[in-house]
Amino acid sequence: MAEGHIKKMQAVLTDTVEYSLPIGDELIGLNQYIGKQIKLTYKDEIHCSNCGKRTKKSYSQGHCYVCMTKLAQCDLCIMKPETCHYHLGTCREPSWGEQFCFQNHFVYLANSSGLKVGITRHTQVPTRWIDQGATQALPMFKVKTRLQSGLVEMALKKHVSDKTDWRKMLKGQAESKNMTVERDALLEQASDALAAIQDEQGAGQIELLADAKEVSINYPVLQYPEKVSSFNFDKTPVIEGQLLGIKGQYLILDKGVLNLRKFTSYNLTFDA
Repeated sequence: MAEGHIKKMQAVLTDTVEYSLPIGDELIGLNQYIGKQIKLTYKDEIHCSNCGKRTKKSYSQGHCYVCMTKLAQCDLCIMKPETCHYHLGTCREPSWGEQFCFQNHFVYLANSSGLKVGITRHTQVPTRWIDQGATQALPMFKVKTRLQSGLVEMALKKHVSDKTDWRKMLKGQAESKNMTVERDALLEQASDALAAIQDEQGAGQIELLADAKEVSINYPVLQYPEKVSSFNFDKTPVIEGQLLGIKGQYLILDKGVLNLRKFTSYNLTFDA
C-alpha cells in the first residue's frame, strides 16, 4: 500500500506508453497492474500544491482558492494563450511569465477522439499528446512565444476542432489518419490567416515544420468500455475494480473511468 498526495500520472513513450503515479514520496509503476484489481481511497484531505495549506476544494488542478487567484499559472491566459496580457504590464508574475511564456512552443495536429489542433511547450513533447490520449501527432509550427502559439491555433481551429471528446477517446482507438495530408489541407484552408500572423509577428518568429515526422502512440489497454461512466472521489471516496487500461490521464476500470489529473493534491491510498 502507498499513501500520499497525488500528482498527475507521469508517462514515458515506448512501444506502449509506460505510466507511473506519483503518490507521496513514491512513484508507482501502473502498467504492472493492468488486468489486476486495484483500490484507491480518498482520505478526505487536500493540500494546495503551491503553498501546502489544507483546502476544502481543489482549484486549477491542485491549488487553494488564494493561490488560484494569485498565480500566473492559474490565469485564464494559460488556457487561452491568445489572451496573453504580459505586454500590457498586467501579468500576475512577470518573472514567471518570462520563463514560461517566452520559450519555444509547438502548434500541432493530433488524432485523439478525432483530428484536433493544440499547443505545447517544447519541453512537453510528447507528454502533452499522451495526456490527451492522442494516437497520432504531428508538429506543424515552432514559435517563439506562447502568445504566438495561441494566435496560430486560433487561425487553425476555424477549420478543425481544438477539443478532445474524452468519452469518445476512451471508447477506443481513433480512426487512423494520414496526418501529412490532413496537415497540408489545413494549411491551405488557413493560408490567408497564417500569412497575416507571419507578417504581424515578423521574420523568424513562426517556423513551419514541413519535414516533421508523425508520432504514433500506443496505450496499455486490454479492453475499452462500451459506455463511459466516470468516478469522482468527492462522491465516491473508495474506488476499486479491475484495471483494464490507461489512456490519457484516465484509469479505465471495469466499473468506470477515473481522471487522476482532476484530483491532483488529493491525499489517497493505493492498494493492489
